[in-house]
Amino acid sequence: PMRTRIMTSPAFTSEHILAAILFEKTMEREVEGKLTADYLWEEKHILPILKVDKGLAPAKNGAQCMKPIPGLDELLERAKERHIFGTKMRSVIKEANEAGIRAVVEQQFELGVRIAEAGLVPILEPEIDIFSADKGESERIMKGYLKEHLAKLDEQHKDHVQAFYPGCGRLLF
Repeated sequence: PMRTRIMTSPAFTSEHILAAILFEKTMEREVEGKLTADYLWEEKHILPILKVDKGLAPAKNGAQCMKPIPGLDELLERAKERHIFGTKMRSVIKEANEAGIRAVVEQQFELGVRIAEAGLVPILEPEIDIFSADKGESERIMKGYLKEHLAKLDEQHKDHVQAFYPGCGRLLF
């Protein structure tokens, strides 16, 4: 398949690529006889990241939160069994609307903490639409909510969002 050809290409190296984002089905497949994540790390020294979101909900208050993620706990357990390093999940902010931005950041952190507690490194991705007419104001509002939520992480959660990956060194969320 195409993904295997890409990953096995001599140009697909850690010299140019830090991490690869995998779909759930790709995580379940093998590349050259190894689970995809194992191949990426052991052969290419590229961190395997799993996309866990199921797409975007309809816009509300100028933002699109993620759709519900049924079976997230089971997915995270399978990801750990398959040596996935972390996860990513995307939301989109389209307008400088306090309620919409707050909802996006709250959802990202709520799920991020669950992911960290499951033993994976969450990548939070509250994206601001590049075509937003009030992008600067959206960024200012989002930064405030991000700081607020980071300050709320207690010591236990701060420990959960730190991880080791063999040969990679210490990473901090």
